[in-house]
Amino acid sequence: MTVEENGYLLMLGERIRELRARRGMTRKALAHQSGVSERYLAQLETGHGNISIILLRQIALGMGLPLVDLVREEPEQPAELTLLVQYLSRFSPKKLNWARGLLENELESSGKAGRRERIALIGLRGAGKTTLGSLLAKDLEVPFFELAKTIEQEAGAELSEIFSLYGQGAYRRYERRSLESIIENNERFVLVPGGSIVSEPATFEFLLSSCYTVWLKASPEEHMERVVAQGDYRPMKDSQEAMDDLRRIIAGRIAMYSKADAIVETSGKTVEQSLAALREAVVSA
Repeated sequence: MTVEENGYLLMLGERIRELRARRGMTRKALAHQSGVSERYLAQLETGHGNISIILLRQIALGMGLPLVDLVREEPEQPAELTLLVQYLSRFSPKKLNWARGLLENELESSGKAGRRERIALIGLRGAGKTTLGSLLAKDLEVPFFELAKTIEQEAGAELSEIFSLYGQGAYRRYERRSLESIIENNERFVLVPGGSIVSEPATFEFLLSSCYTVWLKASPEEHMERVVAQGDYRPMKDSQEAMDDLRRIIAGRIAMYSKADAIVETSGKTVEQSLAALREAVVSA
């Protein structure tokens, strides 16, 4: 294998590891969902994947196409979208963020006022979303929704059953369907989606364009303390590994969480202080 091919496998392994972290999945969980052994996943993530991916890449290169075009499962995207993506790919993240805002203003200006009435709190478990969200909804006299509970109602099963019986793909479909239902049937509300919604770009983009989003941000240590305080002692089985995983998840999601309309830091604050900051972020929007 050439040096260039080795470099590609290392890049592929790193990308899989980052995507897994962004979704909040352990290697064991991914092995269970994918049917691929933990041993092979470990090899793949360290750059020792099967040579077949290299052959597939060579075929793509031979046709002058990106590898993703060969493995894409959805229908081929419109030519206009392909050209737009190619055009935008030359710009820096800062300019892309500016372009996104410009497109939103031009294409969705009619629904902008309504978006302010629909508030979504994003962030990892332990940031205070449910506690602060329910209090904010009471203050504003609007309905409060936890997307997880809506998904369970839609599926007729608990989240753990959805994952174990049908896999993550089914969960993501229920997640999108439930989100669309809440937005379609309610003009005003406070919504708390799962922390991993940012891992599904299309669904997260729909949330951003439909709701006024606030990232409730906390330190990894406070996330862990609050989860344990809720009665979940699983993270303490291997505290150092759990903390490392948590930091990796946060690092993998920062870029997406940062797309929120506002950020409220909850670390080191009481519930009352965090609620006051959240209320200010919403009222001054």
